[in-house]
Formats: sequence, C-alpha cells, structure tokens
Amino acid sequence: MTSRLLIPLAAAATLLPSLGFAQEAEYATAADTAFIFNTILFLIGGFLVFWMAAGFAMLEAGLVRSKNVTTQLTKNIALFALAAILYWLVGYNIMYPGDAWIIPGVFGTFATKDIKTAIDAGGYSNASDFFFQLMFCATTASIVSGTLAERIKLWPFLIFTIVLTGFIYPIEASWQWGAGWLSDAGFSDFAGSTLVHAAGGFAALAGALVLGPRIGKYKDGRVIPMQGSNLPLATLGTFILWLGWFGFNGGSQLAMGSMIDADAVAQIFANTNMAAAAGAIAALVLTQMLYKKPDLTMVLNGALAGLVSITAGPLDPTLFGALWIGAVGGAIVVFAVPFLDKLKIDDVVGAIPVHLIAGFWGTLVVPVYTDGTSFVTQIIGFASIGAFVFIVSLIVWMILKATTGIRVSEEAEIAGLDVSELGMEAYPEFSKS
Repeated sequence: MTSRLLIPLAAAATLLPSLGFAQEAEYATAADTAFIFNTILFLIGGFLVFWMAAGFAMLEAGLVRSKNVTTQLTKNIALFALAAILYWLVGYNIMYPGDAWIIPGVFGTFATKDIKTAIDAGGYSNASDFFFQLMFCATTASIVSGTLAERIKLWPFLIFTIVLTGFIYPIEASWQWGAGWLSDAGFSDFAGSTLVHAAGGFAALAGALVLGPRIGKYKDGRVIPMQGSNLPLATLGTFILWLGWFGFNGGSQLAMGSMIDADAVAQIFANTNMAAAAGAIAALVLTQMLYKKPDLTMVLNGALAGLVSITAGPLDPTLFGALWIGAVGGAIVVFAVPFLDKLKIDDVVGAIPVHLIAGFWGTLVVPVYTDGTSFVTQIIGFASIGAFVFIVSLIVWMILKATTGIRVSEEAEIAGLDVSELGMEAYPEFSKS
C-alpha cells in the first residue's frame, strides 16, 4: 500500500520543476508578444508616415505650375534622403539624449546612437523606434518645401534641410519627447501638432519672408491667382497624407502589447479620420458660402488642417470632440489663406495655415479633453518652440541669402525652375504654363 502511494508522489515531484519552467516560459512568451506587437506598431506606423512623403510630393506637384513640377519632386525625394542621413548622424541622439544632456533639458549630446543595443531594453526594437522617429523629422522638412515652391534655388533649400533635420527639429523635439524642460513643465503634444507641424510652418514662414513672393503674385493691390497644374494629383496627394496620418497619430501611442494599448490605437484612428472629414466639410461649406462655389484646394487643405488639429490630442476626445476640433481646423484654412495674401506672404500650397495656424489650434484645445494639462502651459510650449524655430530658421535663411543666394533669377523663374535648375520637364509634350 505504501509503495503504491510513493509512486504518484514521486511522479508529482518530478513534474513540479517542469511546471515551474512552463510558467517561466509563459511569462517569457507574454513579454515576447508585447515586444513583437510594440515593434510592429513602430514599423507599420513608420512606413505609413513614410508614405506621407509621397503624399506631400503629389500634393505639391499638383499645386505648382507645370513648369516647376520636376523641381518640386526632386526637392521632396532629396529632402527625405537628407533627413534619413542627418537624423541618424546627429538628430536622433540630440532628440533623445537620455542622461547625456549638454544643457539639462535643453540641448543634448551629438554622439551617434547605436540602435543595436539589447533588444529587450524598452519593450520594443530600438531600430524600429529610430525608423519611426525619423519619419517625423522628414515630415517637418516636407512642410517647408511647398511654401517656398516656384522661386527658391534647389541647393540652398537642401542646405537648410540639413540644418532643420539635423539640428533645429531634434533640439525643439527633445524639449518634449526627449524628457526635456517642456515635458517637465506639463506641456502636452501627443503626436506633434506643434513639434512637427507648427515647427515646419514656422520654418516655412521665415523662409517666405526672406524669399519674397513669386513674380506677379501681388499686383496693384490685387492677388493674382496662380493655379496648380494637376488637381487630380493634388487630390491623390491629400488622400495619401490622410492614410499616412493613421500611422502618424496611431503609432504615437508607442505601444500595442496590451488590450488597453490596442484599443487606444483604434480610438486614435477613429478620431483622426473624423477630424479630417470634418475639416474637409467645413472648408467645402464655407467656400460655398463665401465664394458661391466650392474651392477644391481649400477642401483638400481643410482635410489636412483637420488632421493637424487633432494630432496634439487624438486619443482623449470623443468622436464628436474630434469632429468639432477638425471642423475648426478646416475653417481656419478658409480664412487664413486670404489673410496671408493680404500680408503678401506667398505660400504656394497653403502650408502655413494648415500646419502652423491649425497646429496652434490643435495644441491649444488639448486641455478641453486631456486631464492634467492647462491652456497656459500649452501656449507657453507653442510660443517657445515657435520662437526658437522661427528665429533660428530666419538666421539660417538670411545667411544663405547673403552667401549662396536663395532665389533664382527673374528669367529663370519666368521660364520655370524645371528648365533653369534641372534642364528637364515633367510634361515636355505640353506647353509651359
């Protein structure tokens, strides 16, 4: 009898270590699963934001005149390539200095980060984080490109892109996303209404002021319309940007390894889409009311302004909240575009109203739905980043103007930058416009 009892006890004792190992394996698998899903979120979000580079290129190519399309496309692919290199070389480390601040909370070290560190260090692949953050840096430069189209020299623009993506953007972004002084102050910008979009808008504004308007844009107190070459292409670009924005905002949740995070990403997607739709409809209705006919370019920019408006706080609002936030963004475009023309600030694609002014609106409205934030802190954060980016950009543009020159000759501008800067045309079979 005793021997019969000993047999099952011995078997149980034998199984206990294996049960312990099974529990450890279960825990390891859960951690691995979170790591995988977090990394996938970074990668999918990253290539969706990368696709926005194509959206900017198509939007700008459609909104410039046919004689400048090839130059605009060249700028867009070159600025992305430069951003990829400069962000790795200096920008990523400046933006995320960790404990290596040169000026605590303000300015980080220049050393290049190694993305091949321990894979379990942060619950996601370091390479995926670098890839995702790079796309935001490149987006900032894309915003500048459209505003200064049709009269800026190619190489001075690319030199400015080097400074912007390697230094200006990473420094101001580190103040918030790199655990810098704005983060400590309680500023909130979930996915970059200020850090990315308004920053790009401020850099574009500085460039537009130094560069001046296109020849013939303002004459005898009137604004002379200069219609884009391809509105179907501009519309395609807007839809591409709309799609890419799901990665821009959704990926900024920075985690998808739990049900809570996965649900948050889904809510962000829904709010992002609602804001874009509301911005487009607001612009559609307002242009009908003001001009008696809808304006497609305003509708396109209205959708983009709605997207920018929700970017600072895409998780916390209800769908109705996303709707009215996006609708205000779309209305901003309709009124801001003619206001800039009154000031004789020539913004070819409307990037300053879309990214700077709607970026301010999106940043300002965050405390309506997000606990722990305040209107005062939001204004301080926006003003600080705006002042830094605008002043430094203005200095860089003025240095470039005094040294290399930034504007093409009058003859080259009239003939078109495609012929004068590149010697090739996007539509060689058609006459120039």
